[in-house]
Amino acid sequence: MSATSANRYRSWILAALAVAVLAAGVFIIGWRELIGSLPFMSEARVTLVGNAFRPMLIAAVLYSIPLAVVAFIIGLIIALLVALVRVVPATGIAHRLLLAVVHAYVSAIRGTPMLVQLMIVFYGLPAVGITLDPLPTAIIGFSLNVGAYASETVRAAILSVPRGQWEAGFTIGMTYLQTFRRIILPQALRVSVPPLSNSFIGLFKETSLASTVTITELFRAAQQIANASYDFLPVYIEAALVYWIFCFGLSLAQSRLERRLDRYIAK
Repeated sequence: MSATSANRYRSWILAALAVAVLAAGVFIIGWRELIGSLPFMSEARVTLVGNAFRPMLIAAVLYSIPLAVVAFIIGLIIALLVALVRVVPATGIAHRLLLAVVHAYVSAIRGTPMLVQLMIVFYGLPAVGITLDPLPTAIIGFSLNVGAYASETVRAAILSVPRGQWEAGFTIGMTYLQTFRRIILPQALRVSVPPLSNSFIGLFKETSLASTVTITELFRAAQQIANASYDFLPVYIEAALVYWIFCFGLSLAQSRLERRLDRYIAK
């Protein structure tokens, strides 16, 4: 089978899976409407779960997506700075101290659960006189976590660029930072796109932890509805379906972006 045919079949398979996911969502919603129409179902329960659930769910999703996007962007900035500190040769005491701080930061974040990190930020900042709303608190917690993990990805991508690229930049008179910004970084970013895309998908799912700092995101909204209606399983299935559809769409976009990058690199 040729590469073109393989890509075509893969596209058809992905499209079929997308249709199956949407069909499952329609089935679940239709099943809930059918159950709600039965005489023994109370009118209050049907109104809460059947009608009020959808706008609450949409509002929660529209809260979760910006939370993930903003935290991921800030985390990428942190990751780039951390990776730069770690790949630049240490030449002085100040740089060595900064390198030690960076190592401690990465080790602490990677060695503790994100939930614990959110709790430390949420309760630790007020203890030192810094009072923030739950949203910026969650953004700080998620950003620090993304920054530590993504820094390893970015650092590995930078180190994957051949040493000759550095030497080529130095040969034409570029400084270390100029060579890094104009030659090394573009190549490293192309290499790091797939793992960073996976990190963003993981972050979107982990925004459910924001419920622990009183943010009404997707999971907390589903939890509130389930507690009020005592209709736990269908509500959580619908919430899981929303996570699944969003992550599935991101996976499709990631695959398409990777193919474009592969064609670009091949040129």
